[in-house]
Amino acid sequence: MLIRLGYEIAIECAGSTPIISLLEIHRDRQADIKRQTRVLTSPSVPTRVYHDRHGNSCRRFTAPAGGFRILYDAVIEDSGEPDEVNTLARETPVAELPDDVLVYLLGSRYCETDHLSDLAWQRFGNLPPGWARAQAIVDYVHSRLSFGYGYARAT
Repeated sequence: MLIRLGYEIAIECAGSTPIISLLEIHRDRQADIKRQTRVLTSPSVPTRVYHDRHGNSCRRFTAPAGGFRILYDAVIEDSGEPDEVNTLARETPVAELPDDVLVYLLGSRYCETDHLSDLAWQRFGNLPPGWARAQAIVDYVHSRLSFGYGYARAT
């Protein structure tokens, strides 16, 4: 299956603003790209790409004061097959997790963990650990939660 993806992001900057965008196709999928444009900015500014410790391609640039746009368009090929299901996958206790994955368990300014923790334990704490619990969480999040910058607060 062919998937067309792209974006046109328009922002207004009060002053010259350094930006890092994480809008690139992951390098593991580069061979699947069938067509793509260069990342374009308007007005045109120099950009450069670096890779973070997770392998993400990060594009650095400085947007000038005033209106600014960044554009991209691509087509990528994908099998369309769902991700592998492993109902026997086990849950690793937090105490046994490798140090480098603990960062993913930390709170986020986009999620009020002090409020969400109680809900999580009420909804999912009695489910058997492993695949069933993880899938229940994914299903819950997918059907009930949405992300929106407009909901973010400094707290």
